[in-house]
Amino acid sequence: MTVQELPGAAAYRPTPPPAWRPRTDPAPLLPDPEPHRVLGTGAELDRALMLKLYAELVRGRRFNAQATALTKQGRLAVYPSSTGQEACEVAAALALEERDWLFPSYRDTLAAVARGLDPVQALTLLRGDWHTGYDPREHRIAPLCTPLATQLPHAVGLAHAARLKGDDVVALALVGDGGTSEGDFHEALNFAAVWQAPVVFLVQNNGFAISVPLAKQTAAPSLAHKAVGYGMPGRLVDGNDAPAVHQVLSEAVARARRGGGPTLIEAVTYRMEAHTNADDATRYRGSAEVDAWRDHDPIRILEGELTARGILDENGIRAAAEAAETMAAALRDQMNADPVLDPMDLFAEVYAEKNGQLREQAAQLRAELEAEAR
Repeated sequence: MTVQELPGAAAYRPTPPPAWRPRTDPAPLLPDPEPHRVLGTGAELDRALMLKLYAELVRGRRFNAQATALTKQGRLAVYPSSTGQEACEVAAALALEERDWLFPSYRDTLAAVARGLDPVQALTLLRGDWHTGYDPREHRIAPLCTPLATQLPHAVGLAHAARLKGDDVVALALVGDGGTSEGDFHEALNFAAVWQAPVVFLVQNNGFAISVPLAKQTAAPSLAHKAVGYGMPGRLVDGNDAPAVHQVLSEAVARARRGGGPTLIEAVTYRMEAHTNADDATRYRGSAEVDAWRDHDPIRILEGELTARGILDENGIRAAAEAAETMAAALRDQMNADPVLDPMDLFAEVYAEKNGQLREQAAQLRAELEAEAR
């Protein structure tokens, strides 16, 4: 006799235990069906903020061009350009308060520069001179992260620790669409939501993880929809609309700061240049696709709107270009100077206190250097 054949079995209707029931109403967490936009909508614009965004976009574009040129001159080992994504980078830097932390990926040198880091220091890692070119605590910028998505759990840990200590700090973590396929992405979002950590995740969806298009990574309606599975809001924004990205990020940062927990933001943008200077993007995408995105260039569309509204004029355009050239010239001069390097620095800043193996290796190198100097 089966269970179904037992007396009274027809009336038996098992219900899931209480733990099954949704902890959160999913409806408010869903992103809008279309990316949020500000430009072209007639929305009110803050003049000072718009001029700051524009100047930083122009400077960022010139920074990308100069850094790319330095790779061709042998002054940088590699450079992952963020040309076309400058609106995301600049907005991320400007949405934070000085006390907050930025957790960049390897492509986010521009975000670090827009936050105030010296351009030379931002490129030091990519030059191969140092573990990282700056003091993370001084600038509140975590080291540029080359492994995909490993900076995300770090951001959650710092944000959670800050809340436990009572510090009014928010962490903003940047990642590309390729990074969302990593386990670190899942772990970071899950912990952040469970702990309600004051952290914001910005996914710069630039279309490709090196040569892999987004459609071969995920079948989700959007990357922002992934937020619902973790119990946090998802936001979808036009990543080339600088005011829109700044607005969405600022709202998420403010929400995190007042105890509302994490937010996942997907900024839809496009990588205009190759993955790095070592990549041949023509092997996996056509020029027509790139040209179509040039019409939605973040600098072009912001400049067009600001000039149409009388916020920006020819003098402002010229001043931004001149400031960008001054930055590029200084960067070029400093990067063309050969640095003076101490081989013993290999052992500095690895651990707070050197372990036995590190001390042994340092002693061996020191002995070799002294022998060569005799």
